[in-house]
Amino acid sequence: MTLSVGLVGCGNISRSHLRGYLSVPDEAVVTAVADVDLDAATERARQAGGAQVFGSYERMLDEAPVDAVDICLPHHLHADAIIAAAKAGKHILCEKPLCLTIAEAERIADAVSTAGVTLMCAHNQLTLPAVAHARELIESGALGRVYELRTTDSFFNDFDPSTMGWRAHAATSGGGELIDTGYHPTYLLLYLASARPAAVTAMLSTHRLAFMEGEDSARVLVRFAGGAVGEVVTSWAYEAAPFTEKFSVVGELGSLWSDGTTLCHKPRGGAVTTVEFPAVDSIPAVCADFVRRIGDRSRPVHTHEEGTDVLKIILAAYRSAQEKREISL
Repeated sequence: MTLSVGLVGCGNISRSHLRGYLSVPDEAVVTAVADVDLDAATERARQAGGAQVFGSYERMLDEAPVDAVDICLPHHLHADAIIAAAKAGKHILCEKPLCLTIAEAERIADAVSTAGVTLMCAHNQLTLPAVAHARELIESGALGRVYELRTTDSFFNDFDPSTMGWRAHAATSGGGELIDTGYHPTYLLLYLASARPAAVTAMLSTHRLAFMEGEDSARVLVRFAGGAVGEVVTSWAYEAAPFTEKFSVVGELGSLWSDGTTLCHKPRGGAVTTVEFPAVDSIPAVCADFVRRIGDRSRPVHTHEEGTDVLKIILAAYRSAQEKREISL
């Protein structure tokens, strides 16, 4: 059976999502697109090979015979779109973040559970082979008890007030850089830790993008159940220093680190083993993974449950920075 997908939101990120569905033409086809910008919707429909065009996702859900929807909307619109899709009986892939508040996350959980549909968070960096292999090493016990983890995602962002759009405003973005790009190293940290977050401490900064209402940089410490401590380092203000790892994990029996394509493992007292992995276009890859998980009815790596844990970390980080104290979860 070929999965019929409706694309909700036809902005820039939807280009990469569409490439994912076009990469598995025997398994999925985008048959409908929805956006208030009809020019953008028409262009994406053409690229999809002739999808139906709708000016709202509500009309699309009512009129288009789609099996699933892919939500590529601005952050503040995610919750309502997810809930509407769930009530319409559609499986859902949603761009990050899942939503902006815990109350929204609870409404989403109720809607998805009641409808019996699958919701997958588009946590695309989890499709990287280096990440999957690192998780396997950790779970195999190769590092022993995990002590500390670090994930990083920083780059020089050339946004300015005329191009930033909804991302410049806390009401529509949910904060600043941390809930946007910083969301990636947060879900990656959660995945590698394989444990529930217990407490959060954070420092936020605005180094360069002062026109934003939110921060342009963040450092977040997370203590996980079991005692491991994780750190998220993320920024739009600067390029990371050379040799900064994408992720690293240290345990009682050794450590591992990666730039995203190369994974290095060093047992305590032993030699370094390095494995090179092919580069992966991770956003199309997560869409193809969504299609296959709906097809074989397997649980996504991260559903709304993990998406809610990621949100809890980020919201606790904002509260920690504001109140200048550790926040228990």
